[in-house]
Amino acid sequence: MPKFRLISLCLLLALMVSSPFQSLSYADEKEKEKDEDYYQMMKLFADTYEQIERNYVKDIDRRVLLEAAIRGMVQELDQYSSYISPDDLSRFNQVVEQEFGGIGIQVHIDDQNNRLTVMTPLPGTPAYKAGIRAGDIIDSIEGKSTKGFTLSQAIKILKGREGEKVKMSVIHKGTDKVIPVTVEREIIHVATVLGDTYKDDDAWDYMYDKKAKIGYIRLTHFSRHSAEELRSAIEDLRKQGMKGLILDLRFNPGGLLSQATEISDMFIESGKIVSTEGRNSRNRKWEATSKGTFKDFPMAILVNRYSASASEIVSACLQDHKRAVIIGERTWGKGSVQNVIELEEGDSALKLTTASYHRPSGKNIHRFPGAKDTDVWGVTPDEGYRLRLTDDELEALGEYRRKRDILDHTAKLDTEFKDKQLDLAMDYIKEQLSGKNKPADKDADKKAEKKPEAKEEKPAKKAAAAPGPAGNTLVIRTT
Repeated sequence: MPKFRLISLCLLLALMVSSPFQSLSYADEKEKEKDEDYYQMMKLFADTYEQIERNYVKDIDRRVLLEAAIRGMVQELDQYSSYISPDDLSRFNQVVEQEFGGIGIQVHIDDQNNRLTVMTPLPGTPAYKAGIRAGDIIDSIEGKSTKGFTLSQAIKILKGREGEKVKMSVIHKGTDKVIPVTVEREIIHVATVLGDTYKDDDAWDYMYDKKAKIGYIRLTHFSRHSAEELRSAIEDLRKQGMKGLILDLRFNPGGLLSQATEISDMFIESGKIVSTEGRNSRNRKWEATSKGTFKDFPMAILVNRYSASASEIVSACLQDHKRAVIIGERTWGKGSVQNVIELEEGDSALKLTTASYHRPSGKNIHRFPGAKDTDVWGVTPDEGYRLRLTDDELEALGEYRRKRDILDHTAKLDTEFKDKQLDLAMDYIKEQLSGKNKPADKDADKKAEKKPEAKEEKPAKKAAAAPGPAGNTLVIRTT
């Protein structure tokens, strides 16, 4: 028997054995028809696989063919389900776990000289300790010139096992001298909780207004240690006498449901945080507990049209419980839960939508295909605090933040840029502290009503890829 025929028959047999077809003795006639249909569909798949392998004009790798079939099935489901191949699984896990073996720098290809350039070293990492600075050109890695390198090529070489050394040469910004550097790789922890600027000791400064004692914390995404990081930052602020807090969830694409519920629980003492419902998974409900609750200060949450998923769980929960005022613009609208299911004994995985989640009030969050602006979805800012930025304003905000995130004490910070949404949040906190307890100046809403709002952007094709500001995209990778 030809090898391809044997493979196809084995595949079909395996599908038959795993199907309920073998238990027809107790099934009714309708169930029998369903099982027969299942068998015929699996036979169609096996026959198609066999014909392609046998008769296609060129040899084709079986693995490529099978993964293409899996991706084709998943693409018929929704934009958030996906197949994670063995090649992509490591990168996916690094995002979730916030840890990898590397030297601790953010790099990009400079559009002026087309060279691999350091955006910023991460505080406390091997690269930071070795004296690598923001703006340095990485001239060579392991003796190979980086001219013409892509980001992927550079990242592949720079990352590696903890304890291994990597030899590089760098050119400091403003000089022409090539300096050799040897850096020993460590486990790099990528922080998801950031402040506005760095302090003199290179730690994040979370106290935005030192006179009014108003804290400001940015949460970039919800990864394994986000709740732990956030609690530590708030405890630091409380030691400094913090009286009010602004939590910035703008551009946050979401992440782990467990971190969203834990963070929500930090700010409310009781009541429902979120609930989930699925077709083949048990319904669940998360309730807040009073232990460890931060409740003695006013709070504002900043969101925009790129705040999604776990960001919406937190903002919806605190809005429904009236713990925080939501400021900015309507969020993305992702109310579905994905489970990561191991395949091939953990070598690959399936990220599959298995449930939908619901906010405490019961209002819908998910933006279904074809949803209109007038439908209920996403998280809408509180009355008087809706301020939508234009695409140009979003791009300017992104550029402003990128420059402030660079660890370079010699750089001059931009003091002219005005973050209108952050300013509105500051006005709210200050009014709460003054005892006025009235909405902030609603001129922002009135001005926005004078011109029609831009249409909501269509959802991105992959949930894992957070949408960025309009205009040219600056690609930055961490290693």
